[in-house]
Amino acid sequence: MSITLYGIPNCDTVKKARTWLDGHGVDYAFHYKKSGVTAAKLKAWCKALGWETVLNRAGTTFRKLPDDAKAGLDQAKAIALMLEQPSMIKRPIVEHDGGLLIGFKQPEWEAALGK
Repeated sequence: MSITLYGIPNCDTVKKARTWLDGHGVDYAFHYKKSGVTAAKLKAWCKALGWETVLNRAGTTFRKLPDDAKAGLDQAKAIALMLEQPSMIKRPIVEHDGGLLIGFKQPEWEAALGK
């Protein structure tokens, strides 16, 4: 199974996800946030999961945006914001042969990754 985990190394949730993967002997490639994400990949994630799920509204980067940048959010505007500031992408995102996982919820990971 091909697995890519997108995130940042110092995020607590990413750390939990990586610990789980390592503990279950799951091989994965780690894609560091600073390497960037293409517009096409971000659009695909939004299509599969919904932009509201992919956009990290709880993070500091989003909360610090001026109100006019947050107003009238739709998919196009959210994608533009996430491309401009990748910290606004919820993490981790895991691409695997069977689909996508976002965030770390152990029961979902066990079901999806078969460990």
